Amino acid sequence: MLREIGGLPLIGRVYQAVRSSPLLADVIIATDSTEILRVCEGAGWAACMTAEAHSSGTERVHEVAQAISADVYINVQGDEPMTRPEHIAALVELMKLPHVEVGTLKTPAAAAEIGNPNAVKVVTDRDGRALYFSRAAIPYNRDGADTRYYKHLGFYAYRKSALDRFVLLPGSTLDKSERLEQLRFLENGIPIYLAETLFDSIGVDTEEDVLRVQQVLNEQG
Repeated sequence: MLREIGGLPLIGRVYQAVRSSPLLADVIIATDSTEILRVCEGAGWAACMTAEAHSSGTERVHEVAQAISADVYINVQGDEPMTRPEHIAALVELMKLPHVEVGTLKTPAAAAEIGNPNAVKVVTDRDGRALYFSRAAIPYNRDGADTRYYKHLGFYAYRKSALDRFVLLPGSTLDKSERLEQLRFLENGIPIYLAETLFDSIGVDTEEDVLRVQQVLNEQG
């Protein structure tokens, strides 16, 4: 989180990107690291300490939600430096639907990402409700038909009721297998709806991702 990209720590670049949206009442960095907290305080970025025991970002957001009241909580993972206001706007628009408790984003997957386990794929029904998320290439194109693949982006929106339910759910075998926390919702019958965006992002998981983000920033000046 403190790796510098384009002259800013990764977490600071994500924070500034999220703050660029005019739709949010507040933006807070939730961390369990005193080192990250000190960096945030020194830079003037709003941050709060949360428990070390959380096994997922959703649990961390739930802790914040106990102290801060909101209509909707949006979780942008700290490895998403290419966050755009359009990502936030798509989530906010999705959460205007009263039946949506959990929302997230998808974008058409590039050919190079279909077989990449660091790029999570998603399949939805006709109403945009997630059927499954996987690090594998889904759907499996058995007969070589013209198949569209969608990449899941690490942006989430929750109502507090969904967060309260999530932390009480039993462990998910799918979550443990794929290492994808959103599968705990699906395995326990809580639907996740997706909005589509044409704006891809680069989640920083590897050194190669750092170089890709740096290249994009250089191109943008």
